[in-house]
Amino acid sequence: MKTLYIVRHAKSSWEYDGIADIDRPLKKRGINDAHLLSKYLADVMQKPDVFITSSANRALHTSSIFCENFGYPMANLKIKRQLYSFSDGYLVKTIKALDDSFDSAIIFSHDHGINTFVNKFGSKPIAHVPTCGVIGIQFDNKHWKSIKKGETILIEAPKNHK
Repeated sequence: MKTLYIVRHAKSSWEYDGIADIDRPLKKRGINDAHLLSKYLADVMQKPDVFITSSANRALHTSSIFCENFGYPMANLKIKRQLYSFSDGYLVKTIKALDDSFDSAIIFSHDHGINTFVNKFGSKPIAHVPTCGVIGIQFDNKHWKSIKKGETILIEAPKNHK
């Protein structure tokens, strides 16, 4: 059995001119939402075995907040530039390449890739994963490389806790 949690980065800021999209920071609301949701999840679920994030500033900052609240060492956070993608291709490749010694993983990524993935691999249709939304999918597989359709076991968003 493998369990995957996918997190869309928290709300980012558009107020800075002249910075590349990959460098956009979180808004104050995004920081607060990431703390709110990660503290809640750390209380109700087992800490995932591995944390993996896109290299984009907003995803990296979101993942660092989750690491802090789950008590996961930042030194063990895996940063993947390929996850800075807006399709599910690299997300699928990253998940299917996970070491089978990990029974659970949490991945921080971006809008369109996440929406496509959770609808292709999960059991519940989801119109739109909101910023800092977390979707959990459980797979009845021993190997990450062989995951297909799983069961959606978690759908959470900050608005559910305000």
